[in-house]
Amino acid sequence: MNYIETVGPCLRDMRELMVSNWGKAEAIHQKDDSAWSIVTAIDIEVEKRMSLALAKKFSDIAFVGEEAGGDRNAEKFWLMDPIDGTMHYSRGMPFCTSMIALIENGHVTFSVIYDFLNDKMYHAQKGKGAFCNEEPIHVSTRDMKNALVALETKTHIEKNEHTRKRLRALTDIINTYSAGFEFVMVATGKFEARICLDPWGNDYDYAPGSLLVTEAGGVVLNLGSRTYDYRNLNFIASNKPVFEELTSGEGALFPFA
Repeated sequence: MNYIETVGPCLRDMRELMVSNWGKAEAIHQKDDSAWSIVTAIDIEVEKRMSLALAKKFSDIAFVGEEAGGDRNAEKFWLMDPIDGTMHYSRGMPFCTSMIALIENGHVTFSVIYDFLNDKMYHAQKGKGAFCNEEPIHVSTRDMKNALVALETKTHIEKNEHTRKRLRALTDIINTYSAGFEFVMVATGKFEARICLDPWGNDYDYAPGSLLVTEAGGVVLNLGSRTYDYRNLNFIASNKPVFEELTSGEGALFPFA
């Protein structure tokens, strides 16, 4: 099944709601003390509408959302972050997207990252490539010396700060603090990598982008591993030259176990 033909229009139906409230939506509560943890009524409404819309189209697929949760033990379920980068969204900054992934038997098999402000729908289906609307997208071929690498890590942990400094000595680090936007940047060759090391997010922040980067010709593997499990939040998503430099050779920053 070509899921984008059904899921894409459902997401685009949310665009007017999201765009009309961009820069206007106010926080209705915060999950913690961080400014990044705010939730708006639009987050909740988009998730609710998508859950209902997808249930009508795919009655056999469960739904898990950032805001309302759901059954992660289901064999097949949608995993959604209704607005990734809510803080940016509420302040009228552009680094915000809507993301959804299809999880089947523990694997990401389809995903969408929707740049609703510009009406650009980035999507991938396992084995079928990655696209922006109908145009194929690809990771870059730049090496580490010429790379831009996004790093998400808790730097108050001493070993993580040490790793950040080592990475900074190798290349340039860039951050928008929005996972969806940064995955798109990697998949379209504007950034070379996104690394998560004890990150702040959850599975819905990373599962959609992992497939997008993979299908765009990149490499996505858990740190120290030759496999990828979306439930393991420590990973590299990058083009092939940068992945090799990060994981291979003497003194590799993230060697295989």
